[in-house]
Order: sequence, then structure tokens, then C-alpha cells
Amino acid sequence: MTFHREGVATLLVVLAFDAVVVSLAHAFLPLWAAVVLDAGALVLLALVLNFFRLPQRQIGGEDPGDVLCPSDGKVVVIEEVEEPEYFQDRRLQVSIFMSPLNVHAQWAPVAGEVLESRYHPGKYLVAWHPKSSTENERTTHVIEGPHGPVLFRQIAGAVARRICWYMKPGQTLQQGDEVGFIKFGSRIDVYLPLDAEVQVELNQLVTGRETVLARIPKG
Repeated sequence: MTFHREGVATLLVVLAFDAVVVSLAHAFLPLWAAVVLDAGALVLLALVLNFFRLPQRQIGGEDPGDVLCPSDGKVVVIEEVEEPEYFQDRRLQVSIFMSPLNVHAQWAPVAGEVLESRYHPGKYLVAWHPKSSTENERTTHVIEGPHGPVLFRQIAGAVARRICWYMKPGQTLQQGDEVGFIKFGSRIDVYLPLDAEVQVELNQLVTGRETVLARIPKG
């Protein structure tokens, strides 16, 4: 288990804030009140450490057509939809909602060349809102996998206010490479070909980099 680099600035701010609050509390407040603030400062620090944790994980999947979950969370959507931005055809959409308690790093669902990596500014609707996929702040990434391209989106939610991504068109990724991070609650949408065999169920809790999301047959 390590601490994600995206959390360093936040951790320093929290440490400084906690130090000031604790110092002032012990200087000017009764002991019982200072102890309460001490406990609050520890809880705040624990929440930050938990949110930015980055566990060491083995890469799941055995078949070349396996698509791994790009993030932790709960499966909230499995449906056939029109994908209007890149494919402009019908696709299987599988969406994963991340609560603030989940690991918020993202990993490449398949190995291959990055065909598209694009940022879209937008709104901050709640992540489970049907229009969040098209109207919220988001990114669109497409990787040419062994059995065809896979598109996934990082989508900001009502609380998430910063999306980070570490890929660019033309880059070659290995399956399970870390490719991004979203701060403070969000959602990931994955778009698969219609013949993909989805391996997860609605409301299932999944683990990024480990759980097989779907299997794409060889074309």
C-alpha cells in the first residue's frame, strides 16, 4: 500500500491545518475541548490517507479478450446505448460508481495503443444522473485492445472537482497500467462491442485492475 502522488498537496494542507487547530485548541480551550479537536484532526487525516491510498494489486484476467475494471466501485449500469462521440454506433455500456471510500485511481482495462485521449469541461451533476455521461466534466479515452477498441470515460460528480489522466494518443499501454485519478467521488463508463460477454452484474462491487469486467470474443 502506498500513498498516491495526487494527494501530496492535500495531505500537506491537512497536516498544516491540523497542526494549527491542535496548537490553538491546547493554548486557549479547556482540556476536554482540545481532546475533542485532537480526535477530529486525526479523523480528517485518516480520511485523506484512506482516500489517496494506492494498493498493490495483481493484474486479473487470463484471456486476451478480457477487459478489466478500470476502477473500484459498484456496477450501476449495464445496458445497450448509442455512443455518439467516438464510435457513433450502438455499444454495451457498463458504468462503475465510486464512493469517496473507494480507491480513486484508474487502470488501463486492456493493453494496446491509445487512439484517443480527450478532456471535456462540463457540469457537476451527481454521478448517477443519466446525463452525467454527456454533460459533466469528463474525459474520453480509447485503447485499441487485442480484440478491438475499448472506450472508457472518467466522469466528475457533484463532489469530484478534478480529473487527472496520464495517457496521450499514440502511447502504448500494458493492461493494468495506472492511467488516471479522480478526486472525491465519481464514475467510470466503459463502452464495449455488442458481442462482448459482460462478466459482472448490477450492484456488484468490483476491484480495479483485478475484476474482469467483460470478455470480447476474437473477431
